[in-house]
Amino acid sequence: MAWILKAKYRSAIFSSLMCFTSTLYAGEAINVFIRDDVLTAYEDFVGDRDVTTITDFSGEYVRRDVIDMVIALQALRIGGFNLQLKFTPGFVSFRESNLLEKGEQLLHFDSYWQTDLTAKAHLLFISAPVIKKGQYYAGIFHAPSNRAVEQLKDATGLSKLTAVSSPKWHTDWQTLHSLSLKKVFAEPEWISQARMVSKGWVDFMLMPLLPSLNNRFTLSEVELVANKHLIVLLNDSRHYAVSRLHPEGERAFAALQKGLTILRQQGRITKAYKQAGFIPNLDDYQVVNPQ
Repeated sequence: MAWILKAKYRSAIFSSLMCFTSTLYAGEAINVFIRDDVLTAYEDFVGDRDVTTITDFSGEYVRRDVIDMVIALQALRIGGFNLQLKFTPGFVSFRESNLLEKGEQLLHFDSYWQTDLTAKAHLLFISAPVIKKGQYYAGIFHAPSNRAVEQLKDATGLSKLTAVSSPKWHTDWQTLHSLSLKKVFAEPEWISQARMVSKGWVDFMLMPLLPSLNNRFTLSEVELVANKHLIVLLNDSRHYAVSRLHPEGERAFAALQKGLTILRQQGRITKAYKQAGFIPNLDDYQVVNPQ
């Protein structure tokens, strides 16, 4: 059963509060913008559970960005960051990066590629890797009606196909260009990329695997499925970004780093991504660009 974004994203009803302690009133909470679909999936996955105690990452609503968010919140708690966070939904992507750089947002719960963060290190604290280099494999997602991509079983047919991504995502962009595709289209907005693929204007896009949803993604009028045989290595590490200019940035970063170190030592980070299927069993797939 595909995960379907709930109408209005529940944002008309409430904003989500993550309470670490009762020392602050809601009005004093630190506001953090979260992309609408990520927040909805996060709320569905966590439910009534205390997010800081979750160790089971199986289930219908688990996604890579949801795991990122849960691990970051757990690391902050373990590291001793006790302020209250208010999650505000909105259609934000690169805007989040701008808010971080200006000090208007504390941190971003969705991890970034290291390549995308390096040039901004003077504005952002860059965490230890949450996904190490060589661990991240993306699915080749296409419209269900696209038989050319569906029937692809090895890399030889890629030269006849088109893909879409954004040059701002350096790792994705460079990887796609290394595959000798027919053409790679540039589109800055993720949702527009998904629509282009869903409508058949472009053959495929790279996305995290969604094993709990049978690698099928549904969002409003968009429906995509992953090729069952092939995956693509995105050979970079992923990190959290914390604003250097936010008043709580330095303290939050120190707590995040401490918590990530402890979670890594306990084996909980890799276990989470493996349990959810985002670090896949390579016996089940052929990697089109092995290193």
